[in-house]
Amino acid sequence: MKKLAALTLSLFLTMGTALADSPKDANPQPAKAAPAAKAKAASKPEKAEAAIAAQLEELRQALESQQEQLQLLKEELAKRDRQIDEAREAAAAANARAAEATTKAVEAVNTSSEVKSTAATLNTTVADLKASNEILKTTVATEQAEAKKAEETGPSTIRFKGVNITPMAWIEAATISRSRATGGDINTPLTGIPYPNSALSRISENNFTARQSRLMLLADTTIGSAKVNMYYEGDFLGTGTTSNNRQSNSYVFRQRQLWASVKFDNGFYVSGGQMWSLVTESKKGIENRQEQFPLMIDPQYIVGWAWQRAYGFRVAQNWDKFALGFSIEGPQTTFGGRGSNNNFFFNVPGAGGGLYNFADTSGYTANKSPDVMVKATLDPGWGHYEIVGIVSPFRDRVYPCGAQPVIVASLPASCVLTPGGPLSATSVAGAFNDSKVGGGFGATARLPVANKKIEFMAHFQGGDGIGRYSTAQLADVTARPNGTLAPIRTAAYLGEMELHPNPKLDIFAYYGGEYAARTAYTFPNPAAAGLGNPVPVGYGSPLFNNSGCTTEGFPVNTPGTFPPTATPASPGSAGTCNGDIHHIVEGTLGFWHKIYNGPKGRLQWGVTYSYIEKFAWTGNAFNITTGVAGASQRPKAIDNMVWTSFRYYLP
Repeated sequence: MKKLAALTLSLFLTMGTALADSPKDANPQPAKAAPAAKAKAASKPEKAEAAIAAQLEELRQALESQQEQLQLLKEELAKRDRQIDEAREAAAAANARAAEATTKAVEAVNTSSEVKSTAATLNTTVADLKASNEILKTTVATEQAEAKKAEETGPSTIRFKGVNITPMAWIEAATISRSRATGGDINTPLTGIPYPNSALSRISENNFTARQSRLMLLADTTIGSAKVNMYYEGDFLGTGTTSNNRQSNSYVFRQRQLWASVKFDNGFYVSGGQMWSLVTESKKGIENRQEQFPLMIDPQYIVGWAWQRAYGFRVAQNWDKFALGFSIEGPQTTFGGRGSNNNFFFNVPGAGGGLYNFADTSGYTANKSPDVMVKATLDPGWGHYEIVGIVSPFRDRVYPCGAQPVIVASLPASCVLTPGGPLSATSVAGAFNDSKVGGGFGATARLPVANKKIEFMAHFQGGDGIGRYSTAQLADVTARPNGTLAPIRTAAYLGEMELHPNPKLDIFAYYGGEYAARTAYTFPNPAAAGLGNPVPVGYGSPLFNNSGCTTEGFPVNTPGTFPPTATPASPGSAGTCNGDIHHIVEGTLGFWHKIYNGPKGRLQWGVTYSYIEKFAWTGNAFNITTGVAGASQRPKAIDNMVWTSFRYYLP
């Protein structure tokens, strides 16, 4: 644009110069004026021409000055163009250098990004290596700990030909102190709490024992879809003919449980062997090893608790929340009362050749058939509930023509009479087998509260002839005057409260009782002296003589000659205390504290206190000869008992 302006200006100046150089008088038109006019006008043109020439000179000078200025301007413009070109070249060079720098900067940035990425990758790799190292350290430490644990504890289960064998045991050091002696070890003979007439009621006893220590073995396997279990359990609460508490205790190992079971995927369950009875409370459903035991140290447990541990064959169906079971169990009849005519039997002495205990004076019941039980349990999600029904048959062999002091007219016609009325003591005429059926039911409810930190339990059991199914072992039957058996109505109840404030501490309080109803009979006295007066027989008769129940008896086995023998006397009791048990109650408080409970087993200790009362039926000491009764008396026995236990359980 600057060059175009300069060119235009140059053309303009050139044309101006050309016009200035043309002749002053140039005129294309020839003059036609007259000579006169020429003369007159001669002076005026000269003056005009001189003025014009001066003006033209000035104009020329001005033009020259302008041309000089234009030349300077051209030079200046050229100089500017050269500067602009130089600036452009410098800018281009700068741009080139800037582009090069930018390229280098981008390359540097890219290189820096790559370096950063590489550094980040390296950092991540290092972090991963550190994490892997920590995991490796943890794994090594865990494996070392497990190896050490395996080295210390060994396997809890032994694998043998596809069968898992788990040994279990616990060892106990226990003591028992009673304010009134019973002559018993750690287990309490509850019906044997002495009345005041016994010399044992005047002294206390304190025993130390480890006999409740227990050995157990569980074997389990699967056969198809069935799970098969075998379980054995024993302790040392058995006695042999040489067992004693002297220099070397020699108590024998006894069988507590020995059974096998099969459980199918659909919940069908079968078991058989020596086991806990179906009347025993369950934790859930109906299966072996699901029994719910009181927390007692006493292996006779607590008055009112229902149990038996004998032969049983059990079939059960377990659903999710409901179970129904059926069992047959081996019974043994327990007898109570007095005054019977001894013209019957139901027990037989043990036969050494048959491997029964011939020294057991109570003998073994010749059972006609087993006891039958049905049980249903419910686990709805809160609490556990169960009911059980019991059918118990009894049988004895009766000799109606035996030695009964009864009126002859009341005897069967088949009896062979002897002169004078009474029958021959050895007559078997008319002998027969008599059968009776007893039975009853039981119900239990266990209710956990406060997230199972507190548990309440209530139990009741009652019926005829089922006294042996409760822990106090009240009698099942007594005898009528004719020798047939009469089931005794019994009832048992138990309330429990257990506190579990933390995993290491259990605190418990129990109260239970058992009752046996009066099952009393009379027959007329056939003797001349007192003829027709009622003669009491049976259980808890109000005519029985309890007059000596508060009088201490003299020791027995006292020497009757002088000089006396060296045989020491045994504690005695008065012979006029015939108080059959009306009821027994027991209240208990105790706790267990687990010192350690972990992979190496369990170490715990506990203390239990029980207060027990035994009440008899009243008796007025009726005289069957004179027909005169004395004052009614009701014997009562009390005992305070304290147990301590220190146990170690194998893991």
